[in-house]
Amino acid sequence: MARNNSRILPGFSLTLGYTMFYLSVLVLVPIAACFVRAGQLSAHEFWSAVWTERARAAYLLTFGSSLVAALVNVVLGALIAWVLVRYSFPGKRLIDSLVDLPLALPTAVGGLVYASLYVKSGWLGRYLVPLGIQGAYTRLGIVLVLVFVGLPFMVRAVQPVLEDLDAEEEEASSSLGATRFQTFRHVILPALYPAIITGFALAFARSVGEYGSVVFISGNMPFRTEIAPILIVARLEEFAYGEATAIAVVLLLISLGMLILINLLESWTRRHAA
Repeated sequence: MARNNSRILPGFSLTLGYTMFYLSVLVLVPIAACFVRAGQLSAHEFWSAVWTERARAAYLLTFGSSLVAALVNVVLGALIAWVLVRYSFPGKRLIDSLVDLPLALPTAVGGLVYASLYVKSGWLGRYLVPLGIQGAYTRLGIVLVLVFVGLPFMVRAVQPVLEDLDAEEEEASSSLGATRFQTFRHVILPALYPAIITGFALAFARSVGEYGSVVFISGNMPFRTEIAPILIVARLEEFAYGEATAIAVVLLLISLGMLILINLLESWTRRHAA
């Protein structure tokens, strides 16, 4: 493989070397430093830092809200991608561009906007709060901002697959007497499974590491609206660097394990869809 690539791409060894160097500097070295710093704690100190009641509540909220937001993005993202691909309407290009807005907009700005909208005196909060729907400084607010930051990943994962689908297969299904729902379920949906799982994984990973938007809308209340990244910052502000690093290692290991599981599921889906 390396010999073939070196013939196709001039300077393959040099470019591979630069790639591995920058990958090590930007990813591997910081992760290794995190493990080394956490390894300076004894087993008892490590466990005491990462398994407190406050830490468990933060883990549960972090991964629970990220999972809910990713599932919501599966539905919303697939629907938006379907509309953008299958229909033509005025302003389509504008809406297509707005999908990427969360990627360009600082997440802190998104958090501030959502908080101002859903507080009791906000444009939406003045109508929702009297109905008992609290969107600011609650877990609902956290899910809302995580949906906001993760939506582009789902749309952009599904959209090119929809564009490449062969319309003749849908026409054949219809000619055989299948309803629209049956055509969608048995022809379109199986082709979308790998893209949906990829978009879900990207949205989930993005949500787990989100900090900027959540810190403004959650209220950061321990045991209630405090996510794990905020807890890490709290430990750093207390100069408990070892505890902060230990929590970061747990967060990293759980995230890595879940991403490996999702990638295995994606590979299995691709094999059975082929």
